[in-house]
Amino acid sequence: MRHPHTRTALMNATPTNAAPTTATPTRTAPAARRRRLLGTVTAALLCTAGIAPLTLTAPAVAAPAKAPVEAHGESPRAPEAPALADGLALTPPMGFNNWNSTHCRAEFDESMVKGIADLFVDKGLKAAGYQYVNLDDCWALPQRDADGKLVPDPARFPHGIKAVADYVHSKGLKLGIYTSAGTKTCNSAGFPGALGHEYSDARQFADWGVDYLKYDNCNNQGVDARSRYTTMRDALKATGRPIVYSICEWGENKPWEWAADVGHLWRTTGDISDNWGSMLSILKKNLTLAPYAGPGHWNDPDMLEVGNGGMTATEYRTHFSMWSVMAAPLLIGSDLRKASQATFDVLGNKEVIAVDQDPLGRQGTVVSSEGGRWVVAKEMKDGSRAVALFNETATAQRIGTTARAVGLPAAPAYTLRDLWQHRSLHTAGTIAATVPAHGTVLVRVSAGSGWAAHPPAVETGLDSAPFVTAGTPATLTTSVTDLGRTPATRLTVSLSGPEGWTVRALSASGTATLPAGGTLRTRWAVTAPAGTPIGSYDLTLKASYRSPAGLRADSTVPLTASVVVPPPAGTSYLGDLPWLSAVNGYGPVERDTSNGESAAGDGHPITLGGVVYAKGLGVHADSAVEYYTGGACTEVTADVGVDDEKGGKGTVAFEVWADGTRVASTGVLTNAMAAQHLTADVTGAQVVRLVVTDGGDGIDSDHADWADARLTC
Repeated sequence: MRHPHTRTALMNATPTNAAPTTATPTRTAPAARRRRLLGTVTAALLCTAGIAPLTLTAPAVAAPAKAPVEAHGESPRAPEAPALADGLALTPPMGFNNWNSTHCRAEFDESMVKGIADLFVDKGLKAAGYQYVNLDDCWALPQRDADGKLVPDPARFPHGIKAVADYVHSKGLKLGIYTSAGTKTCNSAGFPGALGHEYSDARQFADWGVDYLKYDNCNNQGVDARSRYTTMRDALKATGRPIVYSICEWGENKPWEWAADVGHLWRTTGDISDNWGSMLSILKKNLTLAPYAGPGHWNDPDMLEVGNGGMTATEYRTHFSMWSVMAAPLLIGSDLRKASQATFDVLGNKEVIAVDQDPLGRQGTVVSSEGGRWVVAKEMKDGSRAVALFNETATAQRIGTTARAVGLPAAPAYTLRDLWQHRSLHTAGTIAATVPAHGTVLVRVSAGSGWAAHPPAVETGLDSAPFVTAGTPATLTTSVTDLGRTPATRLTVSLSGPEGWTVRALSASGTATLPAGGTLRTRWAVTAPAGTPIGSYDLTLKASYRSPAGLRADSTVPLTASVVVPPPAGTSYLGDLPWLSAVNGYGPVERDTSNGESAAGDGHPITLGGVVYAKGLGVHADSAVEYYTGGACTEVTADVGVDDEKGGKGTVAFEVWADGTRVASTGVLTNAMAAQHLTADVTGAQVVRLVVTDGGDGIDSDHADWADARLTC
């Protein structure tokens, strides 16, 4: 719920009106003395209020964790079997949380929550598996009552939380609530947190009929995370009510290494934002943690942004696909009262949901990821594999693997079910597709004799780069390959472009029979009208065919053609050139200034180690900026580092890629380091991509500069 730049301050801030706490302090002698003193005073106050003092003076502390495996080159160590074993969250929780769509605005109220419950039923989300309607911050008054109890905001919840829970329960659904493992929650209004009040607050939640607790991390006073979260675990258990426990610790203390016997799910990263860069950064971090997930203990890469408007339809399908293949909690973050049918179609895709909810409880693992072309496979209880072919890049890419590579046994052929197109085909063993920019093809592949009932799968795509100069015909070559054991018959291929474009076949665009393993290539002349602005434009490639038994099938691939201009001869500043695409972790990429914050144009002069640069690019990890170089350029140079505007914070790494090959990199750089000069040989490349990653520790304050960045052609 916090912007990553401000999280650290919130985590350790001590409000002037903060209540004393007796939870375990940081390990200094003065702090220990404070603990003893505050423990005595707090216990006396609690006795006066009729609350058992042991809930504060002797908070439960988990047994010491085993030392995590940190040896270089070793895979993450999976946790031991979780001690919770309470039968809760045996599959990843599914539901709704209001924060991403409403934050603390007045529209977050009792009426909204009830309306969401109604929509779960009316729109089929309950039937699809969504259960939890969860309240986030701002549901309470800023002060507790005279007995130390939490008080629901009477303006937002005039009938109280129990009445809302009763309504949600009447719909066959469950209610979730929020607080923080600190003296205050994360909102600047200073709502009361549960640190020092764990047992009392847990009792209130149980009495209200709460079924799910999201426990945040702000204003934690530096108290050990494992201690704080374990205390609330014990408090929830003491109520006797089954409550799913969500640890929202942001991954600060690697909860995947110790929380399997503390909570049912734990956040692995900072907060998600409704943009591609944020989602991508979180996805990459969470993918590495597959060994730690399983029934009753899940990695949580934060809520879904599907439908909030900051990403494209293709990107939202990727978001939902990859959260599902990672066995992530599926918590809707958009306002369903305003959602389009397209949003409901994504959120309600039962075949994709079935991947997330598979009872085996495996998180998908990375099979390959070269050049932004990801293959992620998830073992399913029935022996099949869910396979995500995910394209991180800004242009369509062929992504492929095999049935054996994703863990399936040898077989004559395999049934391949496309979970977005809802069709079944068969393959001799290759799993491949041309995947649109930022897109994901999600399939479920199984061995067995049933494959023969389905038409062969065909792989349809481009053999040549889709770059077009306005007013000049460009020659593009498409290919259709039969991946099955049987021929594709009566095959026809079509390519269409935007209105006003001309597309003409220069070679055969069909065949009576395409044999198993065979390929049909077709050359096309594609012309964008003179004066067409630089940018990306949609093309559609479609192959229609039949199986030998006469079953109809087709393969439609949305492609992107880029209208470009050749790069200028000589040496140019990259900040002065048009880019093909730009993805940024926070805010837009800025020309000739630093990243600044979320708004366009809010950056400052690019400054590295006190040196000010007039030219360059200001970005924020994770970031990728692509340029068309058309095979005419030879070199990229820049001074790179973390901008001084972050005052000592931030760790990043810079990379230069030429046509999918990394040709230069810096390793991890910090704000304390001087600018590093980077030179990359890009000779002959059609596309050059400037990448900044987070240095492996999340994107907090990762303002990065490509200072004095130049391209020589």
